[in-house]
Amino acid sequence: MHAIVVESPGGPEALRWTEVPTPQPAPGEALVRVEAAGVNPIDWKTRSGLGPAKSFGDRPFTVGWDVAGTVASEVQGFAVGDPVLGMARFPSPDGAYAEFVSVPAAQLRRRPADLPVVEAAALPLAGMTAWQSLVSVGHLQRGQRVLVHAAGGGVGHLAVQIAKALGAHVIGTASGPKLELLRELGCDEVVDYRTEAFEEVLEPVDLVYDLVGGETALRSFDLVAPGGLYICLPTVAVDAAVRAAGERGVRASGAYVRADGPGLDELLALRAEGRLRIVVDRTFPLAEAADAHRYGERGGTTGKIVLVV
Repeated sequence: MHAIVVESPGGPEALRWTEVPTPQPAPGEALVRVEAAGVNPIDWKTRSGLGPAKSFGDRPFTVGWDVAGTVASEVQGFAVGDPVLGMARFPSPDGAYAEFVSVPAAQLRRRPADLPVVEAAALPLAGMTAWQSLVSVGHLQRGQRVLVHAAGGGVGHLAVQIAKALGAHVIGTASGPKLELLRELGCDEVVDYRTEAFEEVLEPVDLVYDLVGGETALRSFDLVAPGGLYICLPTVAVDAAVRAAGERGVRASGAYVRADGPGLDELLALRAEGRLRIVVDRTFPLAEAADAHRYGERGGTTGKIVLVV
């Protein structure tokens, strides 16, 4: 099969389109013929040698964990040809930027007939990241106020909708062109971070979900209401943000996604109810994964980037 392989961590040019052996699924795993693979910031961080790559050793590896396709080998619960989606083996080095990937069956769900394969590939990792951050870490409750930074991005646009579905008052920061989309997705308040200082125009919130870190984190602390929580997602920014929050007396936490079939069920249920819209910014052919990474690393995407096989 063909796959995108990283032989040595580096920039986008480290992503090489090459032939490799088709994986052989272990017991309890399904071989999935990949039709589309989502692109996430953790992908380019891993490609560059950060995040999960620190545990990979010197072996070549394939990044990408969002997968949508069809089952190519029988496994309990699925038949050959079943359309599926899931988060493939995260954080294993044998990722989804490939024509086939082996996935534990427990991490897969059937793809609804009305869910396009590209949107299906955009959902699992970003959606479960947002769900676990808001529900498992943030314990977000109906009526609470939540502020989502970078609300128009891959995780952010899903977090906005999840928070709204949970009954929260949702505030999103983004650049001006994305504000109308945020209103459509359910934001009760929006702030253009390029023209307004969010910390000066907003009232305190119960939860800050920060997908940016750095200076944005420092400016967010005064907005956290007594008893509230600040959550930082970017792995490279978590330690500094949590430490700075502690120095200011603000309760803070990081958030780390894990494969979670039941969580994916919740997301699919929200979509079936018309309460979760999956926004795809742009697609690239799998062989052009390096260009997809270049595009993503520039920042400013609206929703997700997806590779199409």
